[in-house]
Amino acid sequence: MQKFLRRLCRVSLGFMLTCVSCKTVLGIPEFEAGGNNVQETAMNPGKDTDEPIALKYPVLLVHGAGFRDKTLGFINYWGRIPKYLARKGVAVYYGGTDAWGSIEGNAEKIKLAVLGVLVREGVEKVNIIAHSRGGLEARYLISSLGMDGAVASLTTISTPHHGVKAMDMTVDTPDGLYKFTSFFVDIWFKMLGDKDPDFFTSSRQLSERRCLEFNKINPDMDTVYYQSYAAKMKFFFSDPTLMFLNPLIKITDGDNDGLCPVDSAQWGDFKGVITTGGAFGISHAGIVDSYRINYKGVHIPELYVSIARDLSARGF
Repeated sequence: MQKFLRRLCRVSLGFMLTCVSCKTVLGIPEFEAGGNNVQETAMNPGKDTDEPIALKYPVLLVHGAGFRDKTLGFINYWGRIPKYLARKGVAVYYGGTDAWGSIEGNAEKIKLAVLGVLVREGVEKVNIIAHSRGGLEARYLISSLGMDGAVASLTTISTPHHGVKAMDMTVDTPDGLYKFTSFFVDIWFKMLGDKDPDFFTSSRQLSERRCLEFNKINPDMDTVYYQSYAAKMKFFFSDPTLMFLNPLIKITDGDNDGLCPVDSAQWGDFKGVITTGGAFGISHAGIVDSYRINYKGVHIPELYVSIARDLSARGF
């Protein structure tokens, strides 16, 4: 009980520092402590070698909805991950997207970021690692903005590629009421640094029906390597910030991380579900190291180190 309360307090504190603002599919591996799988290094902290990672192309991190690359200018969306990658010799850049920009608008911002990285690094391509809605924005960049030649790989983390059934209620909400609410959300995020906030459009783009439409007009490109990961909360109180959404989405979509269903996160080469060996599991925020804590059997920064090392082995 004492360990449980200590973990709960640390997660709650991490949230306060960070925030300012299914059906079951057979055959999906769940990476837990001691598992023999591709992510074994990430599941066992300290097992990774000290050798630098010789990536051919730099990494561009693209965040999800509701936050910015750095909140208040110093709270990093990606926690300790960028520093861990940098220590391995990986060149890390950010997408520079808005917290509540539309998929189309944010994709244009990612395009500018990619072009900037190509010039600065003197390379032809980048490896994109995107979380949550950022994965959809990256796919739009590749498929609809003609940037497939500038992207070597796209790794999505808890991206709702197939939408969230629970989010369909936003589409059914009367436009007038939703626009009224969105007006104030846009003002707030404009104050926090968003250049083009569009909560009305952006939030609705995560519904299942909108994602089905999105997937039809944004097919994968043959020249880009696509891979994906999902996360899963094992207990609704694993993350107090998502304790109400987790059971709601579980009713409509099955296992989830508090926001993204496991089924919906699958795209391209699906690597599996990241969770813990204990009772907590990994939440939508936890999978990007938002709380800067080490879960039982899972060291989040090392997960991303293993992703980068695998990309290097693939010639990216």
